[in-house]
Amino acid sequence: MLRRLLSSLGDPPIEFQLEWSGERIAPVAVAATERVRVADRATLRGLLTDTQIRFGDAYSTGQIEIEGDLVRFIETVFQGLNRPSARETIAARVAGWLHRPRRNSLSGSRDNIHRHYDLGNDFYSLWLGETMAYTCAYYPNSAATLEQAQVAKMEHVCRKLRIAASDRVVEAGCGWGSLALHIAGRHGAKVRAFNISREQLGFARHRARALGLTHRVEFVEDDYRNIQESAEVFVSVGMLEHVGLDHYPELGRVICRSLSNEGRGLIHSIGRNRPGLLHPWIERRIFPGAYPPSLGEMMQIFEPWGLSVLDVENLRLHYARTCRHWLERYDAVSDKVLAMFSDESFVRTWRLYLAGSIAAFNTGSLQLFQVLFTKQDNNEIPLTREYMYSN
Repeated sequence: MLRRLLSSLGDPPIEFQLEWSGERIAPVAVAATERVRVADRATLRGLLTDTQIRFGDAYSTGQIEIEGDLVRFIETVFQGLNRPSARETIAARVAGWLHRPRRNSLSGSRDNIHRHYDLGNDFYSLWLGETMAYTCAYYPNSAATLEQAQVAKMEHVCRKLRIAASDRVVEAGCGWGSLALHIAGRHGAKVRAFNISREQLGFARHRARALGLTHRVEFVEDDYRNIQESAEVFVSVGMLEHVGLDHYPELGRVICRSLSNEGRGLIHSIGRNRPGLLHPWIERRIFPGAYPPSLGEMMQIFEPWGLSVLDVENLRLHYARTCRHWLERYDAVSDKVLAMFSDESFVRTWRLYLAGSIAAFNTGSLQLFQVLFTKQDNNEIPLTREYMYSN
């Protein structure tokens, strides 16, 4: 059965070692570069019964160990899973049905967000860096630090939206407030930023007071569906993943009623090249309710409401680099994470999540889309992209 599993992945250079018997199972035609050590028969049975969930769980508890580079190992697996023949198997379709994401109703969204983002600001501050930005950074050059790249991402968004001091900005899903504070502090615009994570909002409000920006930024504890403001700019960075496909037309209605006639909008989201669920282990253990859309699915936000897409940019490799920086910092402070949660499995769970994210973006299993849009009859738009890059 292990050989069949390897065959289904395209016979990657991976060897399984069964600890209780010493037996090794590997592809015949290639030399193994990574080794998977399986602790006992129960772990093996679970791995063969539900590979997508049981592998991550067994790694978290130490019942599975990876000898070799963890990111490279996951990349090898994803490359096998990305093959068309692997995607179309009956087992893959059954797994997709069994592991459907949790719903994002008003109450469901609050619970889903609480489970991930309210783990504690102290935890995230250990490895996110000074900006506390938990979304894809933008690296203007290969030498940029994580902090420099996060600031560059925020400025890249502002350039695309042509934000001016006279603008009113609505932000849906503001995280720890870094983008809202950047818009207000650097560009002088007024921002109303919405979020349902109390931990994040507490941090954002404290930072706004420290920076003297409370007269320009208001952080609102409310769901995006309740936004009623009229604004020249609508922006959402890293929230769409938590909206759920069923609610895209509803998000489009919110955007349409918020934007002024010459308003501009931008949505920044993890996505896919073709429709598909987020990896079920990530959805179950890390991001409950999350769904990364294809570009075609994202159009369900814009098409019903006459919103015109102006520009699409894919920052996939920027996110791989961002996650690499996060993993390096996380590993450097893993002893502090262990002391904070007193749970080695928690430490390993998040290490696997970050390593898996690097692999997903490197192999193209995940994409990162920035979509710029406006109302369909707005002609006050630039004729070229020069404004995004000129000083």
